[in-house]
Amino acid sequence: MSKRYKQLQEKIDATKMYGVDEATTTLKTLVSAKFDETVEMALNLNVDPRHADQMIRGAIVLPHGTGKTVRVAVFAKGAKADEAKAAGADIVGTDDLVAQIKEGVFNFDVVVAAPDCMGLVGQIGRILGPKGMMPNPKTGTVTPDVATAVKNVKGGQVNFRVDKKGNIHAGIGKASFEASQIKDNFNAIMLAINKQKPASAKGRFIKSGALSLTMSPAIKLDVLELLDIK
Repeated sequence: MSKRYKQLQEKIDATKMYGVDEATTTLKTLVSAKFDETVEMALNLNVDPRHADQMIRGAIVLPHGTGKTVRVAVFAKGAKADEAKAAGADIVGTDDLVAQIKEGVFNFDVVVAAPDCMGLVGQIGRILGPKGMMPNPKTGTVTPDVATAVKNVKGGQVNFRVDKKGNIHAGIGKASFEASQIKDNFNAIMLAINKQKPASAKGRFIKSGALSLTMSPAIKLDVLELLDIK
């Protein structure tokens, strides 16, 4: 463990569960890297994603964005392709985009698709899936309204999905954000996650939660407060 990391650990009470207000202000004191670190949230949910009704996933446009420039590729043709370009898509295509992806060229971060192009996208599902880039109606990335999808992604949309162990990880801003902006973004994504609490999930929905920066130790969050964000 580095000396810098130990110094950061001393700023956090490891025995304490922090409220969101105190956690976000404490987070600002942990900035130590030479780059603008990402604010990362981590949750462990009391769900079993092997059951379809307990698969927690979705998308939320954060109030203050993510602070990150996102490059968007869109599968669309005709008028939809024109709409995507006008909305600010970085790449728009069909067969040519499939060929590019098959060649391993990924000059984009997110893929959006019009429904009539999903047959094409299916050809590269085995490539996009493991990279977490496969378009999905639940995250708003398969839609006839490609223009809105592009604007949402560019405007700070965050996708969240529970893994097989019940964990959700998401970047919700940058260290340069004000503490109040980090709090707003955190509350927005927590609201979206709490809304998806399955009726079949037994016991406390959220087991644990934490906030951290890319290069910092984690700040443990008060689970009871998280459950109240509704």
